[in-house]
Amino acid sequence: MTVEIELFMCRTDNFGALLHDPRTGETAIVDAPEEAPILAAIERRGWNPSTIMTTHHHGDHVEANLALKNRFRLRIVGPESERDRIPGIDDTVEEGSVIPFGDETIEVIETPGHTAGHVCYHLPRSKVIFTADTLFALGCGRLFERPAPVMFESLKKLAALPADTVVYCGHEYTLSNARFALTVDPDNAALRDRAAKIEALRAADKPTLPTTIGEELATNPFLRWADPAIRKNLGMEHATDAEVFAEIRKRKDNF
Repeated sequence: MTVEIELFMCRTDNFGALLHDPRTGETAIVDAPEEAPILAAIERRGWNPSTIMTTHHHGDHVEANLALKNRFRLRIVGPESERDRIPGIDDTVEEGSVIPFGDETIEVIETPGHTAGHVCYHLPRSKVIFTADTLFALGCGRLFERPAPVMFESLKKLAALPADTVVYCGHEYTLSNARFALTVDPDNAALRDRAAKIEALRAADKPTLPTTIGEELATNPFLRWADPAIRKNLGMEHATDAEVFAEIRKRKDNF
């Protein structure tokens, strides 16, 4: 990994993140859920941010945009299709956009579903991706603005990334996600082992991130639509992958 990442909690269960290039000193804030924890992280690391990279317009991801912009005179980048809903936005990105960052390049992946214009920020050289509210550890985001087939296609993009890609998501939902995952994939030994570790981490008030694409492919039911055991448990052996995903999402909504 060529970048440094500072992960911390904001609000009740949001993750905040600072992204830092050690050679050039360039620093970005990935989403801005709450000003005070972000300022504390900046002071703790001694980094001077120049950019906020916004993933989507929800208030718990943009609340501190204007305060931080006024304090640091930084640039705010976010999805083109949500530009009118992101406070202080300066520049927009879309599928295939590339953002220079120190010795890295950040690739933008559009992942609509949770919102209509949600994007993820992928650093292929460092093998890191910020997935916000599209892909969670053992979960995926609720479908507020686009239907299940759209989110399914978004998750397929992320599932196709290299297995060793490190994933940072937007919320500490992992314990609840693990408990749900066991209801649809109860015989998955890797999931049972991971769920036990998550229970211990949360009992100790420790974060469950980061994860990896490989770990999610092995244990996250929202990426395991083709797994025969899950399909059998759902009674959907002959359904399409998209139909299986939609059923899992529906069950999670009612969990």
